[in-house]
Amino acid sequence: MSVKLLALGSLFLFALSLLTPATPAQACGGLFCSATAPVNQAAERIIFSKNADGTVTAVVQIQYEGPSEEFAWVLPVPGVPDIEVSSDLAFTRLQLASNPQYNLTTRVEGECLDDGTRFAPPGDVILNGDSGSGGAGGSGGGGINVLAQGNVGPYDYVVIQPQGIFDRVGDVAVEWLTDEGYDVVPPGGDPEDISDLLGSYLEDGMNLIAFRLTKGNDEGTIRPIRMTYVSDQPMIPIRPTAVAANDDMGVMVWVLGESRAVPVNYRALELNEALIDWLTGGSNYNQVVVAAGNEAGGQGFVTERAGPADAYENVVVADFERDQWEQLQLNLPALSSEDVLDQSARFAQWDGYLGVLEDFLPADELEQFVQCPRCGNPLTPFNTEAFMEALSTEVVTPMLETSELLASRPYVTRFYTTLSAPEMDLDPLFDFNPDLEDIDNVHGAERVIECDPLITFSEAPSRVELEDGRVVRLPPGARTWPWNPDGDGAPPANAIVSQLSTSGPGTVVTDNSAAIDQALGQHNATVPSLDSMGLTTAGGCSVTSNPTGLLTWLGLALLLLRRRTGTLSG
Repeated sequence: MSVKLLALGSLFLFALSLLTPATPAQACGGLFCSATAPVNQAAERIIFSKNADGTVTAVVQIQYEGPSEEFAWVLPVPGVPDIEVSSDLAFTRLQLASNPQYNLTTRVEGECLDDGTRFAPPGDVILNGDSGSGGAGGSGGGGINVLAQGNVGPYDYVVIQPQGIFDRVGDVAVEWLTDEGYDVVPPGGDPEDISDLLGSYLEDGMNLIAFRLTKGNDEGTIRPIRMTYVSDQPMIPIRPTAVAANDDMGVMVWVLGESRAVPVNYRALELNEALIDWLTGGSNYNQVVVAAGNEAGGQGFVTERAGPADAYENVVVADFERDQWEQLQLNLPALSSEDVLDQSARFAQWDGYLGVLEDFLPADELEQFVQCPRCGNPLTPFNTEAFMEALSTEVVTPMLETSELLASRPYVTRFYTTLSAPEMDLDPLFDFNPDLEDIDNVHGAERVIECDPLITFSEAPSRVELEDGRVVRLPPGARTWPWNPDGDGAPPANAIVSQLSTSGPGTVVTDNSAAIDQALGQHNATVPSLDSMGLTTAGGCSVTSNPTGLLTWLGLALLLLRRRTGTLSG
């Protein structure tokens, strides 16, 4: 591994509503923690930006389960990064703007018997503190150099490297971290395994950065961290995550650069859209991704969206929010403490806002304000300039910086996968390929209800026509999709599995077209059609939506009428 490869220990998961419920684990590593208060890593999200100056910026968010009073978050990193706090809200807005959407429209072919209970097919469904990086710390003793230390947002942090050459450098790091209160060996864990894991990165010339939560959440989301440092390529050192990962842990990655990004040492997965439950807007999407990843040996990414970065304009921070912030700054000299607090409440849902209030309001006034921000309860005057500075540093600037980061590069690629601990033995590495096409996150299919005057809508069969030309037939009144990704007889979850590189279309590793077509053929043969129901010509009614036949009969009728009129008048 190159010393200049970007390294981050942890990343995110897909739409939380689509994820399989997390299973408690008895391990804490990767995200390390106290043996008496185990923390379980549940999900990860990250933004990588390959900057023009030879650096990479990474915004990293992890989600966890369990108490976190004594946890330690340890990441391998090259050099000493610049460190800032970031925002969960930025990830939430970015994810909502780029989530895969599976939209199903409906068309009625022919006419059905109207019995007053018209079948209502599904319509369109859319799935839709101190901020410095600290100074060099010199030697920390015990064979470890402390390169930097400080605090940012809710964290204290330290960057360390070995002080010399050791037979088992991981032992030195584990001993030092343990002595400093970082409980890096999980309950029942083997210290040698942790030592080998961290030592493998240290032997490649990387350093370790350890974060400790000083205030904040008991569980849920650890506030994201933004790091910038010299690097050739974005890389996720996923191996430390294996110690505490849930099964099928979601990992979501946005890579910003000059062109479309590719996972150069993981497979590229193209999903079989016939396995997506179009009737519910793709509610089984995460299951399909899990199945696709497993088919690829547990190491593959779905490219969910790839395109120009201007699609994300005003996504993280809207123009009106910028205007509100600028206006608040301009009005500050004329505002009282009550006015500042009242106008700042528009940012109450942004990360860090409550923490700022805790530093400026007495506990009883804080409680009153939180319960009713617009009630005008009396406040003890506070330093409004210091309040605004804290609000800027902890709340607003992290959002603005993420928005600016997205705008700084011309192209954004979003990836998603799920990984279990045994699959986390290879660190994903990303590069760029300008030869590949954009990928849209919005997908559409059409359900065609096949009607006849002798049957009602609920009695009519239908078919779903997919973007790739495949057809999935559905029996009358169907409300469930034919396959469960985990069920017997389901077609492959991957349509295509490829190996991509920095140029060209890549190499197809697995093409499941024949298997998918066979599964569709077998299924479709079991679904009745109007022809098999003896209704194709019932009552002399055509089931086609093409008006050609009707126009032909109208034309013939007009011709006969014209001839008859001519005969009578003559």
